[in-house]
Amino acid sequence: MKQLLMLLLGLYMFTSCTQSRNSEQSKTNETNETDDFRTDGSGQNAAFDSWEEEAERNIRLRPKYGKVIKTKEQIEADEAFIRETLQQRQFAGDRTKASNQMVKTGFDYLYKGDLKTAMYRFNQAYLLDSLNSDIYWGFGGIYMTLQKYEEAKMQYLEGLSISPNNTHLLTDLGTYYSLQCQLLQPTDEIQALISLDSAIINLKKSYAIDSQDPNTTFKLSTCYLVRSDCDNAWRYYEECVALGGQPIPDGYAEYIKSKCGK
Repeated sequence: MKQLLMLLLGLYMFTSCTQSRNSEQSKTNETNETDDFRTDGSGQNAAFDSWEEEAERNIRLRPKYGKVIKTKEQIEADEAFIRETLQQRQFAGDRTKASNQMVKTGFDYLYKGDLKTAMYRFNQAYLLDSLNSDIYWGFGGIYMTLQKYEEAKMQYLEGLSISPNNTHLLTDLGTYYSLQCQLLQPTDEIQALISLDSAIINLKKSYAIDSQDPNTTFKLSTCYLVRSDCDNAWRYYEECVALGGQPIPDGYAEYIKSKCGK
């Protein structure tokens, strides 16, 4: 299953990519400091190990700014950012709409491999609407890219405590468990199967709420393929194809045929 593991390692971000790829970039009160923490699309970057070190100096790299007590100057900068953003015609004072746009912009940067600017935008989304549970989808995406999976899981769970039916969070939490299944399989088969069951539970819950998300259907296909349930692996693969098949990578159709036939 090594081939499927490599497939899964690249899948989690598709949930965001298809929605964020065409979103417009919003004006902000920050410059893009992007010399470090870039990925090359493979999830590997020599700067990953220094992320937490820089986050000690730069609170904008911590989810929700690390909940630190801000200085007077920082508070004033936040208030100015909120005021200037809400004055934009496209938002017309709507904090939730502005926050959603920041999340989309953050995923644009995450898709490009610019983790630092992505985290800045997710934190700005938090400033605009602290109850927007999609913020945790973004924070989790950062940690998944950094391959800090337990930190990602914590973000997804925190978001789900606010909005239990958020399909973005449910699907990516399912992806977390599917990755854990593959990582554990060589050393702990029982725990791997437990993780696989958790993946399917979360993905099925997401699917029950929104059956039209190709990311969810494709990830269900991969989980059932790991379980050797070929009927469901084909079912959700075909549903994903009918929805456009955007998340399906080259070679998956041949892979499922080699395992299940058809």
